[in-house]
Amino acid sequence: MAVSASDLTQRPPRSPRVRLGGFVILPRMLDKGRATLAKKNGEFHYDCPMDQMFLEFVGINAAKLLKELAKDKGDGEILEWIHKNAKHDRGVGEIYLWSKLMEQRAPSDVDSRTYFNDTHSKIAPKREDFVTWFDMLDIDDHATFGGKV
Repeated sequence: MAVSASDLTQRPPRSPRVRLGGFVILPRMLDKGRATLAKKNGEFHYDCPMDQMFLEFVGINAAKLLKELAKDKGDGEILEWIHKNAKHDRGVGEIYLWSKLMEQRAPSDVDSRTYFNDTHSKIAPKREDFVTWFDMLDIDDHATFGGKV
């Protein structure tokens, strides 16, 4: 059965909060990778800095993962491939803690805070729940595709 690529010119990838195998970020990255292969990624970038955090945590090369996605593998098959090929054998507890940390990440330096605050003021100036990077991505995805914030 063929895995269809998300058309990220029509809708956003999955939220960074969605988990696969306990990992946050991974389903979103897979959506962006498949869309990139199909040339339907729009403004979304595979192997962006957030994707790189996941790749570094497990010890997987972005280009090799993209090659696996090109084989039309589903999420479960990709997760299995990651576990077999990861340089770092992460246990359930370690994955859980890393994912919780990623969910809570907020800007930590002046340049990041400036970018974050500028984005906040542009897309959702009245939202008080705009705190983490995941909040920013979710709200930005929603606003970009016509949602009211």
